[in-house]
Amino acid sequence: MEFDAILLPGRRTASIASGLWPDRTINDAFDAVLAARPDHTALVAFEVERGIERRFTYRQIGTMVDQLAIGLHRLGVRGGDVVAVQLPNWWQFTVTHLACARIGAVTNPLMPIFRERELTFMLRHGEAKVAIVASVFRGHDFAGMYAGMRADLPHLEHVIAVGGRPGFDELLASAGTTRRGDTLPLPAHRPDPDDVIQLIYTSGTTGEPKGVMHSSNTLLSNIMLVAERLVLNGDDVVLMASPMAHQTGFLYGLMMPVVLGSTAVLQDVWQPERATALIRAERVTFTMASTPFLADLTRHVADGAGRIPTLRTFVCAGAPIPGHLVEQARATLGSKIVSAWGMSENGAVTLIEPGDDDERAVNTDGRPLRGTELKVVSPEGDALPVGEPGRLLVRSSSNFGGYLRRPQLNATDADGWFDTGDLARLDDRGYVRITGRAKDVIIRGGENIPVVEIEALLYQHPSVAQAAIVAYPDERLGERACAVVVTEPGTSLTLDELIAFLAEHKVARQYVPERLLVVDAMPTTPSGKIQKFKLREHVLAVEVTPPSP
Repeated sequence: MEFDAILLPGRRTASIASGLWPDRTINDAFDAVLAARPDHTALVAFEVERGIERRFTYRQIGTMVDQLAIGLHRLGVRGGDVVAVQLPNWWQFTVTHLACARIGAVTNPLMPIFRERELTFMLRHGEAKVAIVASVFRGHDFAGMYAGMRADLPHLEHVIAVGGRPGFDELLASAGTTRRGDTLPLPAHRPDPDDVIQLIYTSGTTGEPKGVMHSSNTLLSNIMLVAERLVLNGDDVVLMASPMAHQTGFLYGLMMPVVLGSTAVLQDVWQPERATALIRAERVTFTMASTPFLADLTRHVADGAGRIPTLRTFVCAGAPIPGHLVEQARATLGSKIVSAWGMSENGAVTLIEPGDDDERAVNTDGRPLRGTELKVVSPEGDALPVGEPGRLLVRSSSNFGGYLRRPQLNATDADGWFDTGDLARLDDRGYVRITGRAKDVIIRGGENIPVVEIEALLYQHPSVAQAAIVAYPDERLGERACAVVVTEPGTSLTLDELIAFLAEHKVARQYVPERLLVVDAMPTTPSGKIQKFKLREHVLAVEVTPPSP
């Protein structure tokens, strides 16, 4: 695969000189911790459905990483090849990324909620050579799904199923067999710090996912600066229940513990009672997740689960945190609640300070990390004064290298300012508040819903003449999606019918609208563009059809 990460070369000299790019890879960090504390617990992985817990030291992880690197190499994986990983938060995810780094392969994390429609596009666009997937997870047959997609994926040569055949364990074991002429000097295959090491897809307004390219320098820069802001080190224990196929889980649950030489505790299915038990048993000090996780954990502890005093910091991102939740969480958990904002394109961009008053977590999304600049501009591109909302631009050491094969969408000017597509305002202390989104995306519990793509599908329904999807507020998830439609004359549409239609098109469950509003006509501009702000107001003002029980 040829990567067009055109936004990286021009930033190298200044980023290295300023110390913001470490000019290292995850291999260097992993080698350092293997040398310094090989018998320190690296990973505790808990599978909720099977009730299985696995524990590994860094030495044990190191052995498996090299075995898997050899196994992948024998499958034909070379530097720059893409290895797709569609796994929940299992230990195999961590081992796979570290093994890919050993041979210069590019990890492509894929959310477990993705189905044929999303996957076929992503795997074809990224030219994934190998996919490592769960055989079965939460009742879904991933191995069978991939078998059904293979004919549409000419670049996909191997599918390795965890818990299936050909299986992940077999690939590990294959490294112990000797073949004539088979030698693999692993260090010779390692990537450079500016090589693309991660390809992660994000949904946007174009109606198709965009492949975000990151190097070791951009990812490690962000991890180091987040750890600096939050005063994290090798003595911390990190709980990660957010999916590691999301940038949050990937950066701060998979990579950051290795960089710090700390312990990661992985939970594959969110259950607040299990999270509470893990925090207590493993003496977890840090976690990061979206608002629903914080609400669930706080409620569970408040209902009598017992205190979890080791949990020093809970970073909450993906949706604004209600003030009463911050107050309740502080009183119940005893943790510092840190609001944050970021994107797949740059990781966490802003966080409040650990010493800030709690009101900062309620009323702001934090202030920029060291090495990050923010600018709020008018539609014409002019900088706006403090307090005035406008388009948010970011210039950061962790900004991505560009969108794969879509440089026209990079939204980055000659001076390195990236247009986030979000609307925001800055206060006189440099703290930011995200006020809306110029791009048409709904964030449901931290998960971006690709509105344009789902709307395009709705237009294929025979009863739909016009369709629009808008957000409505939800206390737990931040936002949910409502479909607003004008039906064809003489037809009707129910929410159950809409849900069934999208299910037939293999749409991820989290992307399906949860309400339906049928209207006689859409509010439009003189040019015919649907005015979604009016639809949002209308949705809030009327009773909307809920789904059937």
